[in-house]
Amino acid sequence: MRAAYITGVKQTEIREIDKPVPKKGEVLIKIESVGICGSDLHLFLGVHAFRKPPVILGHEMSGTVCELGEGVTKFLKGDRVTVNPSVSCGKCLSCKRGLENICEQRKAPGTDDWIGCFVEYFPAPEETVYKIHDDVEFPRAALTEPLSVATHILGRASVQDIKTMAIIGCGTIGLMTLYLAKKRGVGKIVCSDPAAYSRDQALRFGADLAVNPFTEDPVKAAMQITDGEGVDLCIVAAGASMILDQASQMTRKGGEIGLVAMITKPINFYCYSIVFREQRIFGSQIYQTGDFEDALEVVQTDERLSSFVTQRMSMEDVQKAMEMLAEKKENIIKIILEWKSRKGEGKE
Repeated sequence: MRAAYITGVKQTEIREIDKPVPKKGEVLIKIESVGICGSDLHLFLGVHAFRKPPVILGHEMSGTVCELGEGVTKFLKGDRVTVNPSVSCGKCLSCKRGLENICEQRKAPGTDDWIGCFVEYFPAPEETVYKIHDDVEFPRAALTEPLSVATHILGRASVQDIKTMAIIGCGTIGLMTLYLAKKRGVGKIVCSDPAAYSRDQALRFGADLAVNPFTEDPVKAAMQITDGEGVDLCIVAAGASMILDQASQMTRKGGEIGLVAMITKPINFYCYSIVFREQRIFGSQIYQTGDFEDALEVVQTDERLSSFVTQRMSMEDVQKAMEMLAEKKENIIKIILEWKSRKGEGKE
């Protein structure tokens, strides 16, 4: 089968590898749609925190069941599915504390002995596989995983009855967090992003204000929508040198700041602002099973999510897709990759 590798900094290659044989308890899935995550781009650019090429990446997927391993009982060939690509051990201290998302032995596609989803056929443990409705298109179903990240960060907030929010960074996760927050009834939201397209999308998904931090003052915008108090919750979905200081200034006394951005370089931060205003900072790492299931329910029932898919490209063009994301010249929220059938090969 074909597989798309990241082989070096800004380098990809389509290779032929053996088609997996599903092990006991596994489902083999024919990949129909797979999204490119920001973490995939980080590896392409050579700035991923721990993964190194060559590797097959990809974990935002949907597809069709094509083979069943021994003992699989919940699925049939032809079932349309998506996969929760985060597998915890259930034994470590984190798992015992109910924190499966920060499991010390967590497995994910593209690590250890589990290939990534930039392949034609992908094996997954039966317990990680979820059916999708027949009327849900595969590209939309592939959004379940990133939507789970947004679901988790909103669930991490301890502020009760969130009425106002700020979102710094309007990439896929920032926009999905905005989308869910509005869906859940958050009244006023201000977004900050230097890209005009991203700001336009933020307004389309319900933001009350969307400002360019290079030409406008995000703090002033946050005060504008909150009558000078500051927002209840500020989500940081982008990285910049003074971003935490800005987030603190946008947030009210006693409010919270949630970090979901993969900021891998040291940044300066004026801690006294957090102490004086008694704010809480928390991190948010991927999601838990409940978040994935909640996100899937939204995917199954809300057609508006399809608008997050802005480009559908052939997997053979993965190099071009990565370059488009890296150059930031195109209007992109989410690129979905799909394999083209080979000559003489029809759809299964």
